Amino acid sequence: MSLEFSTSDDAPAFECVIAALDDGACREIVAVLEKPMTVHEVAEVTGRPLSTTYRKLDSLSEAGLVEEVEGIRQERHRKSRYVANFERLSIGFADGNELRVDIDRSAALGLWSNVGQEF
Repeated sequence: MSLEFSTSDDAPAFECVIAALDDGACREIVAVLEKPMTVHEVAEVTGRPLSTTYRKLDSLSEAGLVEEVEGIRQERHRKSRYVANFERLSIGFADGNELRVDIDRSAALGLWSNVGQEF
């Protein structure tokens, strides 16, 4: 049985996605990221330390499940915001008993898709 992504050639590794989904803190963070939030906002809403929130957002970004969508300026610094970038994720078997992960990004970002892409 082989593992593959059905989304694109540059899709994250299957194991990376599964590891992120297996992590309760990562799942909790994805659940609150319906709109762009800063790391501080995510930490506050989930009740997690900033260091943990940064690590989990890095894991989710690497897995392709969240995206940095805009930066807001506060004084001289730009603060990143993150949002979940998929609508649906499914794991199943394809032809030849290949385990596949399908990530549907069709309407996931909605109005956020074109916000602040320039940094």
